[in-house]
Amino acid sequence: MIRLALHRTLLLFLLLFSLVIGGCGFLEKDDRSQAPPIAEKESAKPQSKPPQPQTQREPPEPQVRVSRATLAAVGDILLHRSVIRDAQKGDTYDFNKMFARVKPYLESADITFANQESLMGGSHLGLSGYPRFNSPLEIGDTLKWAGVDVVSMANNHVLDRGEQGILRSIGRWVELGMVYVGANKDEADRARIRTIERNGILFSFLAYTYGTNGILVPEGKSYLVNLIDRDQIAADIAKARESSDVVVVSLHFGNEYVRMPSQEQRELAQFVADQGAHVILGHHPHVLQPLEVLHSVQGHQALAIYSLGNFIAAQDKLHCQIGGILQVEVEKRESPDHTTIQIHSPAFLPTYIHFKNWKGYTIIPMDQLTDAELPNAKQHLHEIQSHLSRYIPNLQLIATKGQ
Repeated sequence: MIRLALHRTLLLFLLLFSLVIGGCGFLEKDDRSQAPPIAEKESAKPQSKPPQPQTQREPPEPQVRVSRATLAAVGDILLHRSVIRDAQKGDTYDFNKMFARVKPYLESADITFANQESLMGGSHLGLSGYPRFNSPLEIGDTLKWAGVDVVSMANNHVLDRGEQGILRSIGRWVELGMVYVGANKDEADRARIRTIERNGILFSFLAYTYGTNGILVPEGKSYLVNLIDRDQIAADIAKARESSDVVVVSLHFGNEYVRMPSQEQRELAQFVADQGAHVILGHHPHVLQPLEVLHSVQGHQALAIYSLGNFIAAQDKLHCQIGGILQVEVEKRESPDHTTIQIHSPAFLPTYIHFKNWKGYTIIPMDQLTDAELPNAKQHLHEIQSHLSRYIPNLQLIATKGQ
């Protein structure tokens, strides 16, 4: 009996023990059911390194387009009676021989400018020299042959044959396909900006004179000649800048036979530069005056030569026989959002008008002169270089093939 009681007690003990163990198993299950979701458990695992930001490439440099052109200019084409006689061949006139030795340097530039000082009205109006000039039409043919592209008519002799002389001269320039500036046939012509394009650069040309030697402009026809008027010049330059890259302005001003510019010349040239001109070409003194780089209020630099002197004329004073060819380089740089114009590398070829007994007129580069043609020729050449470079110490002289 005692064994049976012990056996029952042992069974009861085992049963209770199993229930206790089973109850612990359910609690564990209940606790797991309240555990965080699996996704959150996975988020607790160590994460891989976040992706590194990619190195950004530098934006490509904006493409810049560079265009270049050369501008040349000469002074007065002033045909006195002896020059006309020297060119006469029967009923016609041939000036080519006078320009033959400088032709290579005139035609080598992309654009060449000249001041047609004596009106080109032709024989029909009666040829004459000083004081009221009228030149043969053939001088236009020679200038075109020699490489001139643009001529200024704005000078104190433009009305020497009145309105008829201006119109005949303009007519001939049109026939030759050359650009004329400074005189006009009507109001529409006056309002037209003269332009020439070379190598992707568009040049515009303006020209003005201080007066017309007391000859009155016909009433109601002020358009015939461009007189120096600051308001008009400012308006014209503004218009030219809208339609072109480079503005070239010719000014007929200054004092005759004076080798240095007056204060009035320098002030007017500065005004013209401040309006936006890039190149300023001076005429009238019949002698060379220096070059100068002007800094405008608009922030650009302009090149001025206050007088280009005589290129062909019959004046026998030494400095009236010395002229030359100005040459400048023009560079245009274009990017998608900006365009700049730079005038640089000015250079000059001094020339000498050689003649004897008022015959045999020839324009000769000064570095080709012999002492027989001009005594102490090299000394005069050095003096001209020093004179022209007074404001531009590094001004270069152009050396010719004949040196």
